[in-house]
Amino acid sequence: MKFKTFFSSYHGLPKSVFALFVVRIINCFGSFVYPFLTMFLTIKLGYSTEKAGFFVTAVVIAGSLGLLSGGKLADRFGRKKIFIILSIMSAICFIICSFLEKSPAIPWLIIASNLFLGGVLPCINAMLTDMIDPEKRKAAFSLIYLGTNIGIAIGPIVAGFLFNNYIRLIFLIDAGTTLISLIPVVLFIKETIPSKEKTAEISSSEENAEKPEKGHVLSILIRRPMLLVFAFISLIYTFVYSQNYFSLPLYLNLHFAERGPKVYGMLMSTNAIVVILLTIFLINLMKNTKPVINIAFAGVLYAIGFGVIYLVTNEIFLIISTIIWTLGEIIQTINTSVYIANNSPITHRGRFSGIITFITEIGFITSPLIMGYFIAHNGVSKVWPLVFIISITAALLMYVFYLVESNKKSQPQKI
Repeated sequence: MKFKTFFSSYHGLPKSVFALFVVRIINCFGSFVYPFLTMFLTIKLGYSTEKAGFFVTAVVIAGSLGLLSGGKLADRFGRKKIFIILSIMSAICFIICSFLEKSPAIPWLIIASNLFLGGVLPCINAMLTDMIDPEKRKAAFSLIYLGTNIGIAIGPIVAGFLFNNYIRLIFLIDAGTTLISLIPVVLFIKETIPSKEKTAEISSSEENAEKPEKGHVLSILIRRPMLLVFAFISLIYTFVYSQNYFSLPLYLNLHFAERGPKVYGMLMSTNAIVVILLTIFLINLMKNTKPVINIAFAGVLYAIGFGVIYLVTNEIFLIISTIIWTLGEIIQTINTSVYIANNSPITHRGRFSGIITFITEIGFITSPLIMGYFIAHNGVSKVWPLVFIISITAALLMYVFYLVESNKKSQPQKI
């Protein structure tokens, strides 16, 4: 495949999308605090595992609540304005932390920072949906996803070198990169909230899932039950994917003892490399396939990638399994964003992005509780056959969802 052809999916995207790509690289490169949050709470602040667990859970919940508030604010006041305000507030929290040394106020400031940061995501998703026509949304969302992972692949390595002796710098660099990432937003991105003319144009079209709506976001979701069903099936996918953060480290510690963290680090590096190298290839491969079909296939990849861990402890095979479930991650993440964008009313894009992401995040929040109980009674090795069954079930549910939705769309509308 020629170089130009390989990147053809991104041809024709507005400059503002590439500006957001740069924003995500800078911002995620400086994501120093959250990857080391548990270590910071236990090693630097001396908190017990139980107390650290409370704060980590509170941080996750705060981010989820931020999704809801950020989406509402973005729809009401504008995506760009809220993006900038929330980012600045998040950075200010970290700047204050850098001067507090070992103050008990630090965990609460981190919680507040993630509340603001959580509100940024629906702003970004709404921006992209506003900027891009449906046929180019896969490419746009994949580019932002790629930028996010490029930053994440590099940033934690730098933070790891700073952690022992320069903890103040970790907070300052995180805050600094957040503020620097706003420069492309200010210079190259105009406010994208849809005009009255654009809203009227979509409203007058016969078949358009993005038609404007009036009322509270929950009442509108109830009027769009298929989107609500999609969100709850996606919750299962998130539950499965979260085993990468919870069950996998425990499994590796069991089989590799003191080498467990090193093996886990190697698998996470593999995950990042696969995302960076193969996202563009996958976008070209699946650009003509319906998002829901792609997501169903991602469930099969999750089943194989996570399920095979039950059979292997060899590091080479674990790397192969990581490659497989990472392919599922890429496909599921991008196509989920596209499906939500294509089925959200133009008047509620920020709110729909926030609330549907919030629903899917429940899978991430509940996973440690549910799987922790399961592991305590059945052992960590039994996680993988269970995850295989859950993944296949999710894939089948998503495929049935596709059939039902296709059948519904093919039926003549009642007059």
